[in-house]
This record gives sequence, structure tokens and C-alpha cells, in this order.
Amino acid sequence: MGLFDFFKKKTNDVQEQKVLDRGLEKTKEGLFSKITKAVIGRSVINDEVLDELEEILITSDIGVSTTLKIIERIQARVARDKYLHTSELNNILSEEIQDLLTEHNSTDSNDFTYDNTHKPYVIMVVGVNGVGKTTTIGKLAHKLKLAGNRVVLGAADTFRAAAVDQLKLWGERVQVRVVAQAMGSDPASVAYDTLQSALANGEDVTIIDTAGRLHNKVALMNELTKIKQVMQKVVPGAPHEILLVLDASTGQNAIEQCKQFMQATDVNALALTKLDGTAKGGVVIGISDQFKIPVKYIGVGEGIDHLQLFNKKDFVNSLFKQSDEG
Repeated sequence: MGLFDFFKKKTNDVQEQKVLDRGLEKTKEGLFSKITKAVIGRSVINDEVLDELEEILITSDIGVSTTLKIIERIQARVARDKYLHTSELNNILSEEIQDLLTEHNSTDSNDFTYDNTHKPYVIMVVGVNGVGKTTTIGKLAHKLKLAGNRVVLGAADTFRAAAVDQLKLWGERVQVRVVAQAMGSDPASVAYDTLQSALANGEDVTIIDTAGRLHNKVALMNELTKIKQVMQKVVPGAPHEILLVLDASTGQNAIEQCKQFMQATDVNALALTKLDGTAKGGVVIGISDQFKIPVKYIGVGEGIDHLQLFNKKDFVNSLFKQSDEG
């Protein structure tokens, strides 16, 4: 990496951190205000403080099982270190949550490049309607293109004309090709055509949109299985990534959707959207801990550049960073 590239990366990292900080403001304000009230008049972290902290974390959509793990870790630390001051609580929380997520999750992604042994690298995107699935695809295509990848999109959500039209608009916006058929076409046929086209054009990454329905898990499972089988006829091993998009603002409903889709298909990556519009950002911690699936992307704003790679350390640091730290 040359000196210019180094400084460019540092600048981009600082800008992304600022976007992340702004995106988590609502969640952060909610957590800080509740924790501040819990420690008023108390000098040390004791059982009463921990009982209130447990309630705060659960009501911040971190979830019961993850909250209990965090509280147990802090209890062990209090027992070991004795007389920990309440002023240290935010730092202790940050450290213990980071350690917890590191123990149970794979390494964070560093960039938007992929192993060239898979060409095209095939991403199948799933999720219910309204979670920001198509928008996430468009932003992901933008990021992948900036990283030097040639990208093509497949409009396999053929049950809604609006979904196909929206994907085409994103294709025009980020200047990547979109393969589409008429509304009501077989989604597997669209996926097949997209992969054939990607091979013929030498593209690096193919992203396949799918219908966002969950009312019938058996039908969903059959449809997604068919799409996978058809794609494997063109690209053995495809899809290499099955990305489930979840709306963070739905809190515990996002966790339930994750369970449902895990039963329907082999999800191996997650994207959490709309973090900037909610105080329920704690759900990212719960999902990251509870499922053996890495959170790969987070949406922290409406801008085209506001899809970020999820970095556990940066996320937790941002969440617990005092406002006077910048």
C-alpha cells in the first residue's frame, strides 16, 4: 500500500466511524440515559445496580439469553476486582460485550473483495418485504464496485413488479447490470439466466434478489431450494453466500425472523438495516451472540455509502463512547 493509499484509507475509516456514530445515536442515547439513572446515588457496582442493568439491557432488545451472559461476566469481574466504581460501568460493559462477541463469532470482514476461486461469487439475498432488502442489494453492489468488482444483479423477486423496478433503478444508479424477466416469471429461471450472463461477461460477483415472503415456510423452503439447485447447474457450489436482511428497528421480531429463515434455508451471513432510525440497535448484539451466523453488514443511514461491514469492536466502542469523546 502506497503512502497516498494509506492516507486515503485512514480518511475513509474516520468518515465511516462518524457515520456509524451518527447511526447509533438513538440507541446510544437510550442506553446512556437508562444507565445514568440506574447509578445515581450509587458509588460501586453492586447487586442492585446489576439487577437494574439486566432490565436495561433486556429492554434495549439485546435479548434475555445474551443479557444474562453479559451480567454473569460482570458479576465475575466484580467478585474478582471488588469495589468497581459505577463510573467504570460503560467501559466494563463495552469490554465484556466485545469479548463475548469475539468468543462466539467468526472474524470480521475487512473489505468488500472476494476470493477469486469463486467467479462469479454468488450471493443470494433473502428476507421479508419491507426490511430494506432491495436497498441493501443496491448499496452492496455500489460498495463491491468501488472495491474493483464487476457486479451483476438478478431480479428473482418476480412476484412484485415494484421489486423488479426498484432493483432496476438501483442498477441504473450504481451503474451495474440487472438481469430481469417479466413479472410472474419463474425465479429460478431468472437466477439461471443471471449466472449464465455473469459467466459470459466475466463478472466477479452476482447478487440474486428473492421474494420476501414468510407466510408459508414450506413453500419458501421449496422455492429457495429450487433456486439453489438451478444455480448450481451453472456455478457449482452456488450460492456461496446466503444473506438474510433484517430490520433492526423491529427488535425482537428480527430475531424471530432469523430463526424462521434459518429453518427455511442455509443462511450464512446477516445484514441489519435501519439502525439510524431506531433505539433498538442492541438487537445487533443479541443476534450476533445468539446465532452461529456472522453479522456481515449494517445499514446506518439512507445514503448510498451508509452500508458498512460490521466490525464488533467498532460497533461496541461506538455504542458506549461518551459524547465528549467525539
